[in-house]
Amino acid sequence: MPQSGSTKKHAPDQLEIGGPTPKSQRIKMGKSSDDNENKNLSKKLKELEISVPIVYGNVAFWLGKKASEFQSHKWTVYVRSATNEDLSIVIDRAVFQLHSSFNNPMRVVESPPFELSESGWGEFEIAITLHFHSDVCDKPLHLYHHLKLYPEDESGPMSTKKPVTVEAYDEIVFTEPSESFFARVQNHPAVIVPRLPAGFSVPAPEEVDKRKRGDTKDNPLTPYFTNFSEADELLKLAAARQQVQAHIARLRRQLTLIDGQNQQLKSTSDL
Repeated sequence: MPQSGSTKKHAPDQLEIGGPTPKSQRIKMGKSSDDNENKNLSKKLKELEISVPIVYGNVAFWLGKKASEFQSHKWTVYVRSATNEDLSIVIDRAVFQLHSSFNNPMRVVESPPFELSESGWGEFEIAITLHFHSDVCDKPLHLYHHLKLYPEDESGPMSTKKPVTVEAYDEIVFTEPSESFFARVQNHPAVIVPRLPAGFSVPAPEEVDKRKRGDTKDNPLTPYFTNFSEADELLKLAAARQQVQAHIARLRRQLTLIDGQNQQLKSTSDL
């Protein structure tokens, strides 16, 4: 679990009030450009995409009477599944880069939940780097989150029971996934997997130890997570889009086959 330690004083010019608003976008992770590394991976499934809906952000609690000049809030920054499922099926580790005034500002979280808890008084940008398993993608994904401690409406009194929550919804898209990746996640609820076109086959999925739970369904912060009303619709749209893409791929192969047959007939007639 991430450690929660003391915070050094932030410089006044680093204190910023405000943060990002929830957004929705598709982050495409391209295939590796390193052919040598690709040789060690299983065969790629052309013209297919695997999508992983994620949410990243922070929950911050005001310490109330326990607050001091340099310790006014306790906060947690995290990356979670949009449906609170276990993301370790895809993510190997998460690196959180804090403000330089923190002790050991680069924090590595190697197991789920991918979260980090700290305390302090200032708001600043946190860089989050996601590293994926070797059969998923060899390129890391860089996210940026502005830590928010104070509510938008500063006119009213702060509460120790009602935290400040700021989250963003994104969809990571892996193009041309490897067979091993596809087989491993094809029945996992955190991942959107398209139907395989006719003629495609992948190895049977490995047995998963059900005792190793890394989801955030029972996380103490779950009651404060944002309920993205658009998330379900986005998941449905993503699944429909992948089915359409698979259908288009089948049509292209059929057209290629027909074109080849026509070329063969033309060559025969020319004789």
